[in-house]
Amino acid sequence: MTTLPETTARLLITCPDRPGIVSAVTTFLYHHGLNITELDQHSSDPSGGKFFMRLEFQTPSMDVSRPALAQAFGEVVAKRFEMDWRLSFAADKPRMALLVSRHDHALLELLWRWQRGELRADIPMVISNHPDLRESVERFGVRFEHVAIDAATHAEAEAKMLALLAGQTDLIVLARYMRILSGEFVAHYPSRIINIHHSFLPAFVGADPYQQAQLRGVKIIGATAHYVTADLDQGPIIEQDVVRVSHRDELVDLKNLGRDLERQVLARAVRWHIEDRVIVDGNKTVVFS
Repeated sequence: MTTLPETTARLLITCPDRPGIVSAVTTFLYHHGLNITELDQHSSDPSGGKFFMRLEFQTPSMDVSRPALAQAFGEVVAKRFEMDWRLSFAADKPRMALLVSRHDHALLELLWRWQRGELRADIPMVISNHPDLRESVERFGVRFEHVAIDAATHAEAEAKMLALLAGQTDLIVLARYMRILSGEFVAHYPSRIINIHHSFLPAFVGADPYQQAQLRGVKIIGATAHYVTADLDQGPIIEQDVVRVSHRDELVDLKNLGRDLERQVLARAVRWHIEDRVIVDGNKTVVFS
């Protein structure tokens, strides 16, 4: 990402592939005094496929207002090429709420990176179904909310969480939140809930993946960051990583190695989402990392 977030804008585009797209987009930006500093593109098939593009550009010489730029792009370029597109400005920090249970490693990694300025977002709150991590969270100056939840109170607890989050967040990160969110909850934040799953999906879904992995005698273990959908652990994958293991590794070794992977994989996925580097395409993603 550019080092000038105050003057950086980003444009994400998905559309049917055809000649002239790059020329039309770059020419439009040029005519409005905008200097492109990053451009990435991908085509699923040059003959009848989908075209994906991400641009970053600098705005000090922009000759119109933000709303006027968006309206003009929609009318002059996007309509012509049947684009699904989004324009954003890096100065507008997204609001990112974190959900966690008792495991603190993924949560503390995100809070540490946020405090260092590596994650350009605001964190309005951390919500947990246990009170254990209140002191750790509040040391970062972040609001902590405890919302207990069990099978009998699931709907009530989710309603309370939605009330807390309403108007306060653009993105939710499940930093080892060990409860399954309902489809009704997920529907409020489509492609805006990121989960870290402690295995290399699609293998070993559900509970206790490290125990499943040890029983199968795997030679690698992994972690997967993905968007949450109504289908458990089936959402579009943003990032994955693996580490080699052997028959000498006990269950505790697998868990320790896995925690390191989870921290890194989740942090990368969250940063890429914040920097508008992810385009969701059905149940897959295009990631311009």
